[in-house]
Amino acid sequence: MIGNELVLLGLLKESPKHGYEIKKKIKDILSLFAGIDLKSVYYPLRILEKKGLVEKHASKEGRRPKRFVYALTPKGQNHFQELLNKSFLNFNRPQFSLDSSLYFLEYIKPAIAKRRLRARTQVLKTLSATLAKTITSLRAKRSFSLVRILEHDLQMIEAESRFLSSLIKTL
Repeated sequence: MIGNELVLLGLLKESPKHGYEIKKKIKDILSLFAGIDLKSVYYPLRILEKKGLVEKHASKEGRRPKRFVYALTPKGQNHFQELLNKSFLNFNRPQFSLDSSLYFLEYIKPAIAKRRLRARTQVLKTLSATLAKTITSLRAKRSFSLVRILEHDLQMIEAESRFLSSLIKTL
């Protein structure tokens, strides 16, 4: 829940939002790199509200139905800062889908393993190129938070590509 709390409180730090707006931002942007997939934001928001970290207010615009807008409380602002500071030193091991395959690598013929690893390398090259273009585009739009995240992802992909090239040579 700490990761979800950080994301929800961080989105509300940007500005007060209604539930659908929060869910859309998580789905469209944050799920791409944060590994967050909240089925519903309303239950976690209710928990944050009970903790006194967020407050909700009814809002009605024009003909639209009434909806609730969530905002950070001062206690929520402080809690967000604590979570953000802790997150910089959180060293949860990232999980890579390749790790399981590498563990059982001895059970596949070297020629097949090389072919599969080369195919993975090609996918990574395509992904690297796409990320590089996206980074350039985001720099022009001055979306520096996303640029930093994608640069980090790009360097991780490039590191995996180097590892795979080395591994292929040893098989």
